Amino acid sequence: MSSQEEHHHDWVDSHDGSSLISDSSVQEIAQLFPLMETKLYKRRWVMLFIFWSYSMSNGMMWMQYGIISNIFKHFYGVDELSINWLSMIYCFTYILLIAPVMWLLDNRGLREVVVVGSAFNCIGAWIKTSTAHPDSFAVTFLGQFVCSVANVYILGVPSKLASLWFGQQEVSTACSIGVVGNQMGIAIGFLIPPILVPNIDDVEELAHHIKIMFYISAGVATIIFILVIIVFQEKPELPPTQAQAQARCIPPESYSYLASIWRLLRNKPFMLLVVSYGLNVGCFYAVSTLLNRMIIERYPGEEVNAGRIGLTIVIAGMVGSLICGIWLDKTKTYKQTTLAVYVLSLIGMLLYASTLNLGHLWVVFVTAGIFGFFMTGYLPLGFEFAVELTYPESEGTSSGLLNCSAQIFGIIFTIAQGKIIDRWGTLAGNIFLCIFILIGAIMTGFIKSELRRQKANLQTAGQSVSVSISLTASHVLASDAAVVFCAAKKCCWLIWAADLTLHFTAASMKAWTFM
Repeated sequence: MSSQEEHHHDWVDSHDGSSLISDSSVQEIAQLFPLMETKLYKRRWVMLFIFWSYSMSNGMMWMQYGIISNIFKHFYGVDELSINWLSMIYCFTYILLIAPVMWLLDNRGLREVVVVGSAFNCIGAWIKTSTAHPDSFAVTFLGQFVCSVANVYILGVPSKLASLWFGQQEVSTACSIGVVGNQMGIAIGFLIPPILVPNIDDVEELAHHIKIMFYISAGVATIIFILVIIVFQEKPELPPTQAQAQARCIPPESYSYLASIWRLLRNKPFMLLVVSYGLNVGCFYAVSTLLNRMIIERYPGEEVNAGRIGLTIVIAGMVGSLICGIWLDKTKTYKQTTLAVYVLSLIGMLLYASTLNLGHLWVVFVTAGIFGFFMTGYLPLGFEFAVELTYPESEGTSSGLLNCSAQIFGIIFTIAQGKIIDRWGTLAGNIFLCIFILIGAIMTGFIKSELRRQKANLQTAGQSVSVSISLTASHVLASDAAVVFCAAKKCCWLIWAADLTLHFTAASMKAWTFM
């Protein structure tokens, strides 16, 4: 038998017709295309609901002073600016503490941040229960300050929680739901205080109503804190997406918090988003803080309707947030959607500003709903767009910088609009905000859309398909080759048998002739 035939037989002996690829080849392919196991856990919705509830509780306490600012101004005997600071302290505290909290989120984990934040929320709520006295403004300010510290631990969480727990096709929706929790709290803060605390002259009765409101807030915050301690978890055992699996493979010692911030500050598309996001959300904060003042000035005695208008703004915004989140999950059109919603926010703000002084509250309700649908609906868009522009940087860091920008502009716009209203009226104050929303829309148009997270997920998916195709094709080739060789082997046996038969016949005839 020739060497070629020997090699051919050796190949057949080592391959039984089932495969052409060796184990080492498969390992090389696996190293080239590292696919990791992913899984979605049902309890991800429990984690989201607990955070949603915690965020709602804090948002409710944020707005409970501002929406009845005239009542608290009379009760505590302070000026309008002092009452406004009970809302603006949330913005100011965020600016001061966002850097260390972002570091905690990146280095100590999601659970620790949520636990500490909910503890601050609970403590601040209980401090305020002792401030239902006209001489307790300093103590109520302290309680609100503690609650504002909890807010710093909230605003950067939605995008982080969504990335850690939810799949590629639901991450934007999950982020939207997380943002909606805070908006729901703001909505309750608009609605409940005017109902629980009526505008009456009897100070003792007014103190009784204020105490009831504070105790309700403290009770809710306590229940949520207990739930966080018992139920809330850091992250699932297996990552939900390939992008998150890749992020888990980055060694902790290779991550530098300061280097991450420096890279984000040099990311031009992201920095454009930071400023434009701050302009939009800062305007929303200013309108929310001064809403009672704007309504009461034109419609005296309508504190309850002022709260309902605020509720309309936020409820419409919640619907907008959810629709935008679902839309992003379906289409992945981050820049186009963000720009469209930004422009529609400007249109809605113009409608609200132009109809506020017409004297018809039902018109204000309608235009406020339109304005809220787009402006509040913009909030999760900014978070998710930022994650796409900055991947694989920490979601908490990118969203923290977005919120820091919003708080800075929120303070500036609230103070400036208040001064403008004092001198020129509410229309001039709202036009002032419209100008900056227009500037933000223009800036959004210049953002270069580079969807890094989507690219990572698509590349991994493409690699998975390539490996599957390669392995399948190899198995098919191996099977075909085995069939061909088996057929050839059978032919060789037939030829050998025929040849042996001929030799045997010829020998027999020769012997017969000899006989």
